[in-house]
Amino acid sequence: MTNNRAGRGGLGCLASIVLLVLIGYLGTQFIPPYMRYEQFLDSMRSNARFATTMADSTMRNQLIAQADTLGLPVEAKHIVIRRKHGPPATISISSQYIEIVKLPIFGIKLLHYKPSAEAPL
Repeated sequence: MTNNRAGRGGLGCLASIVLLVLIGYLGTQFIPPYMRYEQFLDSMRSNARFATTMADSTMRNQLIAQADTLGLPVEAKHIVIRRKHGPPATISISSQYIEIVKLPIFGIKLLHYKPSAEAPL
């Protein structure tokens, strides 16, 4: 008695491949906006760290230039810088923006980002 399995299980394999392709496609759509967010957040943290030696206008201009370089939406350039002079003295830098991801099957997805950084002065 031989057990010939030729042709069996093809649907399960096909479903797995389709699922992997779908995950890969979604990754290519959602990872770039997240990476831009992380780069912008890193710039905010760097500016907050060096806030004792930089004016607010200089930090704002650097962050606006970074947002422009990254291709972030216009609302990302609305940067709020607050210095608290009480004990402990701190600086906080924040912004918020929405990135739009268009997916053929799932439609339009809005990704809300609110990068912020805080550091002691």
